[in-house]
This record gives sequence, C-alpha cells and structure tokens, in this order.
Amino acid sequence: QVHLVESGGGSVQAGGSLRLSCAASGYPYSLYCMGWFRQAPGKEREEVTFISPSGRTTYYVDSVKGRFTISRGNGKNTVSLQMNSLKPEDTATFYCAASRWLGTSCERSPDDVVYWGQGTQVTVSS
Repeated sequence: QVHLVESGGGSVQAGGSLRLSCAASGYPYSLYCMGWFRQAPGKEREEVTFISPSGRTTYYVDSVKGRFTISRGNGKNTVSLQMNSLKPEDTATFYCAASRWLGTSCERSPDDVVYWGQGTQVTVSS
C-alpha cells in the first residue's frame, strides 16, 4: 500500500520556485519524522531535509540552506518543501520519506527510511 504521496513537481527556470507537498496515511505519521531525498541520474539518493514529528526541529543539506524550507501541516499528516532560488543542479527526482524519531533526533539515512513516496520530478533549466 502507498503511505506517502508527493505532488508539486514540475519544470522551472533557474531562480524560480516550486513547492512540493507530501501526504501521509496508513501509519502513525504524527510519531514519525518526515523529509525529502533527491536523486539525480547516475547519482546516489541524497538527503535534502528532514523535520521532526513536532515540526520544531529541522535539518538541511548544506547545498539548500537558505533556499529550501520544510514544514509540517497542523495535522502532521502533510509536509511541504518550499524551494526558492532553484538551480540547475537541483534537478532530480524528489522522494518524500518517513523515518523514526529517536527522541531528540530523526533517523536520516536512506537505509533507515521506513516509508518512501513514489517520487516527483523537479527540473530546473538554465
């Protein structure tokens, strides 16, 4: 069964913005971290950002700090990724992910992801 469904991908010119969304269902999502990975052709899947169950703790890969913002909806079943100042190197398939909350931090390794979304394509042209 599908637990995470992404939406909002598309094509944009460099410097533009996109907002991705992920809807969770079928598991106790309010107890899990949620985040986003991305994978470009020929490259390994890379962690982009994560957010704690409460929404109060966030993590970002250095390359997106200051440009991307992750947030959870009040019901905790959704997570959004606002992406500004997009660059061609951001081009990738973006995957929503759910992982365990360890009490003070999130598991963030792709090997520790419990649920994966199907992925949504983001293409940034120069």
